[in-house]
Amino acid sequence: MNIEHLQILRMVVECGSFSTAALKLDISQSAVSRAIAALEEELGVSLLTRGRFGAHPTLVGERVLHHARIMLEARENIDYEINIAKGLQGGRVRVASFRSAATHLLPPLIARFCQRFPAIDVAITEDDPIGVEQALREGRVDLGLVPLPRSSEDFDTWEIARDEFVVLLPRSAQPIPAQLTWAALSQYSFILYNYAECTSAVRNHWAKWGQSPKVAYEVKEDSTIVSMVAQGLGAAVLPRLAALPIPAGVEVRSLPVPLERIIGAATVANILQPPAVFAFLDLLRGTGLFADTH
Repeated sequence: MNIEHLQILRMVVECGSFSTAALKLDISQSAVSRAIAALEEELGVSLLTRGRFGAHPTLVGERVLHHARIMLEARENIDYEINIAKGLQGGRVRVASFRSAATHLLPPLIARFCQRFPAIDVAITEDDPIGVEQALREGRVDLGLVPLPRSSEDFDTWEIARDEFVVLLPRSAQPIPAQLTWAALSQYSFILYNYAECTSAVRNHWAKWGQSPKVAYEVKEDSTIVSMVAQGLGAAVLPRLAALPIPAGVEVRSLPVPLERIIGAATVANILQPPAVFAFLDLLRGTGLFADTH
């Protein structure tokens, strides 16, 4: 059975006439007529009624058309997979990410991706989330990892992971309880992360519960904060990924009321991405080519 004949049958029924279907398909009306005649001859039944009110499917034509649509959809899916495969024989994916996600989330994912698609180059750039957004807008990268939500409508975003904010405490002679209270936290001076999104999230969370952290330092680098806690210079609240690796001398606890940040993948909205980028998005989301691999 000729797939093109089925496509022509579908178009004739959708348009209601041979002439309109011919215009839509950019072929002659006689070619449409020959295709329908050949299909009817092959099947041995009349598929369409013709008249001055147009062309309409017969009862058996309706049933044949139902199956034809399934076959055409399957053919389109096959074409899609083939085009993806052809596009994945090479190319590149440029990813920008904030440091902790680049350090702890991306390497095992990239290793899996490169094992499956060794001909595709993957490049990573580290930047803060604002820098990641700018790199996406300027077309310097294809994908970005950023905390969600983002205020800009320039991007399509997908959640890919969640990261708990944890309390880092210096070890002391007195045992630290497994479950902290706000009252217990009020005894500590805190080293805050000097980065607006994380600091605002922590301060807002504290304020929501009628609390305010006592701040001793504000530091730009998360690794410096962890080191300062290990030296007994204060406590800290950081996303767990930003705190890794946890050195000896630092205790980790959850906040009295849990707080998480959402890590997402972002692309510029309304831009058709190449197959390699779509495949990497599948990897991040655990969909499509990488379904059920998380």
